[in-house]
Amino acid sequence: MPADLITAFPRQPQALRLLPLAAVLTLALAGCAAVGPNYEGAPKVASDATQADHFNRADQAQGTVSNGPAAAQWWLTLNDPVLTSLIDQALKDSPNVHAAQARLRQSRAALKQQQANELPKASASALGIGVRQGPDTDAAQTLHLYSAGFDASWEIDLFGGTRRAVEAASAEAQAVQADLADAQVSLAAEVAQSYAGLREQQQRQALLRQTATGDEQSLALSRQRRERGVAPAQEVEQRLSQLESTRASLAEVAAQLSASLDQLAFLTGQSSGSLDARLAAPQGDGQGQAQAALPALPSTVAVGDPTTLLSRRPDIRAAERRLASRQAQIGTKVANYFPKLSLLGNIGFSSTEASHLVRQENFSMLGVPYLSWNLFDFGQTRSQVRQAEATRDEYVARYENTVLTALRDANTALSRFGHQREELLSLMAQEASTTRKLDLMRQRRQAGTASQIDLLDAQRELASARQRTVSGQAELVKDFVSLQKSLGLGWAAEAS
Repeated sequence: MPADLITAFPRQPQALRLLPLAAVLTLALAGCAAVGPNYEGAPKVASDATQADHFNRADQAQGTVSNGPAAAQWWLTLNDPVLTSLIDQALKDSPNVHAAQARLRQSRAALKQQQANELPKASASALGIGVRQGPDTDAAQTLHLYSAGFDASWEIDLFGGTRRAVEAASAEAQAVQADLADAQVSLAAEVAQSYAGLREQQQRQALLRQTATGDEQSLALSRQRRERGVAPAQEVEQRLSQLESTRASLAEVAAQLSASLDQLAFLTGQSSGSLDARLAAPQGDGQGQAQAALPALPSTVAVGDPTTLLSRRPDIRAAERRLASRQAQIGTKVANYFPKLSLLGNIGFSSTEASHLVRQENFSMLGVPYLSWNLFDFGQTRSQVRQAEATRDEYVARYENTVLTALRDANTALSRFGHQREELLSLMAQEASTTRKLDLMRQRRQAGTASQIDLLDAQRELASARQRTVSGQAELVKDFVSLQKSLGLGWAAEAS
């Protein structure tokens, strides 16, 4: 019995002599090109539009945009330290960015796992067996076997299936890295738009408070006129309705302001109310103009060209990398058509006595090439290849859709930015006209040809004009931010 157990680990000199030849053949075959289609880059999409030296809608923002290189950290061009600090904090502390960073670590770990599949695997083992033979008497015999050694295996990548899997995992990791950059682009834009909304609401609140004060004065004067019998009751009710409308608008703006503060706290990874004191509007200038002004836009905005857009937008890079990954996955399925070669080996010692285990005569070594080939799978491999090819075609369409969406976003943002500037110029001209009208009304009041109510109405009209101007300015800032987002700007260098 012991001899039988010992011969389970025999020396294999003949098999060892075959190992060098097997290794040479393996290395020669491993040097062959991997099966499956090679990735030759993303398909050309809308070549005329992507190769142009300017965007189609750039002429609608004539005089306000240029083809120069765009600033990656576009918010610095607004010269607003508060906004800059909010965006920096959001990019550092936002849960959405943390989640994208975690997904990036996951994808990189998956790539390391795939790369490890190309290397040999080894393990150590130790065994101790005791077998008792015979009846349960003093004549019973106990046999022992002790074994210790190392096992190794290596699946040779003859046809590149493992290499294609590594290629797919590498491309997917790069896509997830681009996803992180895309999350940063969206986050920076969302913070800036929420900040612009907050400043707009703060200025509107100051103007509405001024309007409410004037409405209260007008109502008091109308009631006095009614008491003297020189004004109808309808006038009093009209003034009261006007005041209540202003108060309702104040309540609405206050709710919007609180929502903007909470949104900015959320985007920067803080709880509601954390930014209330920091972002509170300072006292007005006495004329209804809050000092918490909107960011000032640069006179000219650099937007680059469509070619730069395609190489810069993270979502385009993510779509292209996922297309490359799906292309490589076809090769992993095609490799299943071909045989797989593995090298199996064992080096160890075995003995019936533990004290004699590590001796030359107890040494054994085994090396075996193992070839497997799934010849008959009834079309399973073919179906897997076709599924992989169909998936690749789907990601081709996704990439094309992403490119066309990016071009649409950029051109639409350019058009809206240009037209909003025109609208703002009109609103500013209207406010200037209303200001001159108020000056004339003051002169008439001093001359005694206009009443105090007429003057208050003119002041109310100017406050309304200023509100429209503030809203137009806020919309222009938001359109500027949307333009930067459409250009794929705002991601940090480590996400490139």
